[in-house]
Amino acid sequence: QVQLVESGGGLVQAGGSLALSCAAYGLTFSSYHMGWFRQAPGKEREFVAAISKTGEISYHADPVQGRFTISRDNAKNTLYLHMNSLKPEDTAAYYCAAGTRITSVQTAASYDYWGQGTQVTVSS
Repeated sequence: QVQLVESGGGLVQAGGSLALSCAAYGLTFSSYHMGWFRQAPGKEREFVAAISKTGEISYHADPVQGRFTISRDNAKNTLYLHMNSLKPEDTAAYYCAAGTRITSVQTAASYDYWGQGTQVTVSS
């Protein structure tokens, strides 16, 4: 059974930092492209970042470019999202996702498996 388990969310002041993790179980982690998405109340799920199977290629959405960094450790079956200079508009539930055939990294439908999400709240 495939499971993606996010952790590391919490409450932080604007300008602060958080590091999210996503532990993968029940799949060959190194065979999957991975992504982070977020969803704020009343809004659609939004692409944040994605990383290739080997970690050599990564993509970051414009709103987080230069502030967030996606990475992975295939030996630990873990995906990370390091978030700096957080803003109140970054407040959302953050989800990790895994997919083998990604037609578009920014499209949620491209991913096969999803975690349950971890809440990030940034206070002003």
